[in-house]
Amino acid sequence: MQIGLSTYSLLNALKSGEMTVLDAIQWIADNGGEHMEIVPYGFTLVDNPELADAVRNKAAEVGIALSNYSMPANFVQPDVESFEAEMARVKEHVDLVHRLGMKHMRHDVTAFTIAKEQMTIAWFEENLHLMVKGSQIIADYAAQYGITTTIENHGFSAQASDRVQRILHAVNRPNFKTTLDVGNFMCVDENPVIGVMKNLPYASLVHFKDFYFRPFDEPPGGGNWFRTSHDNYLRGAIVGHGEIPIRKITKLIKQSGYDGYITVEFEGMEECKEASRIAMDNLRTLWQEA
Repeated sequence: MQIGLSTYSLLNALKSGEMTVLDAIQWIADNGGEHMEIVPYGFTLVDNPELADAVRNKAAEVGIALSNYSMPANFVQPDVESFEAEMARVKEHVDLVHRLGMKHMRHDVTAFTIAKEQMTIAWFEENLHLMVKGSQIIADYAAQYGITTTIENHGFSAQASDRVQRILHAVNRPNFKTTLDVGNFMCVDENPVIGVMKNLPYASLVHFKDFYFRPFDEPPGGGNWFRTSHDNYLRGAIVGHGEIPIRKITKLIKQSGYDGYITVEFEGMEECKEASRIAMDNLRTLWQEA
């Protein structure tokens, strides 16, 4: 088991100019991270091969792995031309993953920001064929590089554990698995312990995050709260500080025999560097105690 950090956790520092992605690599290594997940917000690599090479070399220099590349994608397109354009765009990112020397990537299958009617099971089933076709095309393209592609429980439409499994089984590719996020089930009001139990057998990488929760009829007031699919309130927390049963989930994952990369994600209101350091430390302690 190796604990690392997503660059998304340091987004505020990246967006403000306080930190570059190369600084982030150094910071993660200096603060106990064993790997880094690349989420290209606050910087881009697909259009900057020189920076991509610098990222690969910097990670090797400081001795941490580049574990995963996570990107947005939307396979539910209105026409064939738009679908083919999205395939071409995602394939460029697969080529980038190969250039970086990485073997694991996560892509979405629908847009992240969607209307309420697109969160329904009816809309999901109506558009499932496009999610499956796109995932098959990308997985087959990535196979030439030995890259595993994954769907995360992410994005409201394909976020519940059963829907993730529906796509996994329909795609039916040996190099197509799931990036299991222990917290994201809460975005669609699914018990995270149950979601983890159901999808852990299909996981090739695990994300740890935490949330504060308030029910739909108890508005929490100001702060960076967002609404779940059924209008409950969530706010990002430092791993171990929120209301997800992290200890129980950590035990489930450890007892399953999972021994791969574990990525910490922080998306709360606290200062991002301090919060990320605490989160990695907390998770390391919880794993030792599990």
